[in-house]
This record gives sequence, C-alpha cells and structure tokens, in this order.
Amino acid sequence: METELIKINSIDDEALKRAGQCIKDGGLVAFPTETVYGLGGDGLNEVAAKNIYLAKGRPSDNPLILHINDQKMLSRIVSEVTPMAKKIMTAFCPGPITIILPKSDIVPKAVTGGLDTIAVRMPDNDIARALIKYADTPIAAPSANISGRPSPTTAQAVYKDLQSRIDMVLDGGACQFGVESTIVDCTEDVPIILRPGAITKEMLEEIFPVVKIDKAIVGANVVPKAPGMKYKHYAPKVDMILIEGDNKKMSSSIKEILHKYENEGKKVGLLVSDEVANELNHQNTFSYGSQENLAQIASEIYEGLRYFDDKDVDIILAQGTTDKGIGLAIMNRLHKASGFNSIFI
Repeated sequence: METELIKINSIDDEALKRAGQCIKDGGLVAFPTETVYGLGGDGLNEVAAKNIYLAKGRPSDNPLILHINDQKMLSRIVSEVTPMAKKIMTAFCPGPITIILPKSDIVPKAVTGGLDTIAVRMPDNDIARALIKYADTPIAAPSANISGRPSPTTAQAVYKDLQSRIDMVLDGGACQFGVESTIVDCTEDVPIILRPGAITKEMLEEIFPVVKIDKAIVGANVVPKAPGMKYKHYAPKVDMILIEGDNKKMSSSIKEILHKYENEGKKVGLLVSDEVANELNHQNTFSYGSQENLAQIASEIYEGLRYFDDKDVDIILAQGTTDKGIGLAIMNRLHKASGFNSIFI
C-alpha cells in the first residue's frame, strides 16, 4: 500500500473531503488533534477497527477511543450519558478529555476491546472535526504510531512509523498539547482519572468535590481500564532511566550517573530540561524546555523520546518533573517509557 502524505490548508480542502470518503470506505487515515496524531477508521465498522490494530501492531484487548463532532453522534454510540459526563462535557468539550460511558449495541466490541463501555471524546481541532463530519461516522482513533512507541505530534513522525501500512496521513502541523487526552471513567460514583492529560486533576476538582486517580497510573500492580495503560508504552528504541527527585541536585546527580555509564564505554543521551542542559553542555542532549513551563515540556516530550532513535546512543537518562498539574501526565509517560526504571536522588 502506498501511503499519501497530504498537507491540509483548510477544512474545505478537497483532500480532507477525500479522506472522509476513505474512512467511509473502510480505509485508515492519520489526522491531527490538539493532543497527538490519531490513526482513524470507521468506529462502527468491525473490519476497520481490526485493521487499526493490525496497522499499529496493537493488542486487540486495548480499547480504542471514538472521536465525535457533536452531541447527536454521542447519542448513537452510548446507552446513557451520566450527569457526571454532562458536567465534564459542558466544562471541557471540545477539548483534550475522554469520557468512559456504557456503549450502545451499535458499537462493535472490536472497538472496545471486548468491554461494555466506550471511550469517547470531542477533539478541539478543526481538521479532526471536519474529517469526522465528512466521514459521517464516529472515528475510532488511537495514536498514529507503532504500538509501544512514542506517540506522534507531527505528520512526519506518523509517516515514519506507518508508511505503507495506512492509506493517508493528513499534515495539519504540530499538535498543541503533545500528550494524549485525559481519560475519566464516568460510570462510577465519583470521576476516576484513568489516564492523565492536559485536563488536570486540579481542573476537575473545580467542578467535582472528589476526583480519584486510578492506581495503575502510578505503577500499582492492578489491571488498568484505559487505552494505552496496560502495556509498555511510549518507549524509545534504547533503554531509558528516569532520574527523579530534587531539582537542585539534578545537574550534579545526572552528571555523576552520566560519567558512570561513559566510564563503562556506553554512549549516553540526555533528555533533560533547559536548566540541566545548559549546565552539563553534553553533546547528545535533547532539551524539552524549562522546568518552569510544564506545558512546553508536555508538547516536546514525545519528540524528545523519538530524537535518540537515529542517534548513536546505548542508553538515555531522562530528567523527571513535578507530578502536579500536567506534570502528572508527563511523569506517567516517562514512567511508562522507562518501564518504571527510576533512580531517586
């Protein structure tokens, strides 16, 4: 299969309409959202869903998220919209948040990983919503990458992973937030965050008195209930160690660990903040931004994880952040990318 890489200039672009027809016909189209690029197929077509899993090499028990563009489409795919879900949608939709609700019979279990619930979100991206409109169906779309790899925030990263596996890649520029949507289970008595993202626990606590966090987020030995949380995920091609702790000690601690590995003859890559990068001045460094700007770090973290794929390094040392606000999402991705292999300083 030859994969088309197409720059989209407006929501009236003829190529975007053609992409919608491709989805209708059972094809697969990668497209931008405000979080990361998604790999889209007809969310009500069991064969298309299976082809998404096949293209990504994704385990079939890992649920997909259905992307919608209006409330009418939501009513088709869920059996109930809970009061909790209505509150979340009023406050944050369209936006980088996904809600878990009971599915309707129209949604094939190939999309839900065999579950009776469905993950749904309304993306805050004009190209994504126009594609859904032209396809005239909910679009099932996990991140547009090979399963287990860092998620893509540019069309070029998608093409590198999935060329010859899918029909089209729509280039709508770099994504805004850079980490996947927050997933909230709306089927329980209180909202439970199953995956952290740009809509933070603190933001949800402004409208709910109690917000819980699924223990799987912090590495507890429990069965996770959300897409992207069950398997090793977001991983670069070489092993990575996450350095966590006091930022005042970070530069000196990373320098010590760096020299240890270099004395063993290993080539080391550093995935660190501007502050540490400036102090260490190491040649194999990707700086993800200032520790004072967590939004910037979130938008750069996947590019950083991919940066060393083409570099001659044996191991990556990655600097952690705070776990407050969107820092919880950043640290969740770094923990998963490192396989929870951390050094605490």
